[in-house]
Amino acid sequence: VQLVESGGGLVQAGGSLRLSCAASGRTFSSYAMGWFRQAPGKEREFVAGISWGAHSLSYADFVKGRFEISRDNAKNTVSLQMNFLEPEDTAVYYCAADPLGDYYPPTNQNEYDFWGQGTQVTVSS
Repeated sequence: VQLVESGGGLVQAGGSLRLSCAASGRTFSSYAMGWFRQAPGKEREFVAGISWGAHSLSYADFVKGRFEISRDNAKNTVSLQMNFLEPEDTAVYYCAADPLGDYYPPTNQNEYDFWGQGTQVTVSS
C-alpha cells in the first residue's frame, strides 16, 4: 500500500486546511486509517483515526472538535478537515494505514503498517 498526502501549507491562526491522503491498492476499504503529526523536537502523536467503514472515529483530546476525519472508499482517500488552526498545530502530518481493519481505529502508531511521506502544516500567529 502506498499513501500520498497532500493539502498542507501555510495558514494564519484561526484558518482552515484540508489534508487528503490517496491510497493505492484494492483493499483500502478494509483498512483502518489514521492521521498523526510530528512537530520539531517532539514525538509523533496521534491526531485522528477512522475505521474501515467509517462507523468508528477517534480523536486526540487536543483536537477539541476542531478537526474532522472522513474517508471515501470508492476513491481510496481519507481526509482531515482542520479548522480553527493554532500555531501549536504546526507539524508534519502523516497518513497511516492499519491493514487489520480494527473496529476501533488504533491510536498507537505501532499498529499502523503503512505510512505516507508526510505533508507540512505551518500555522502562523
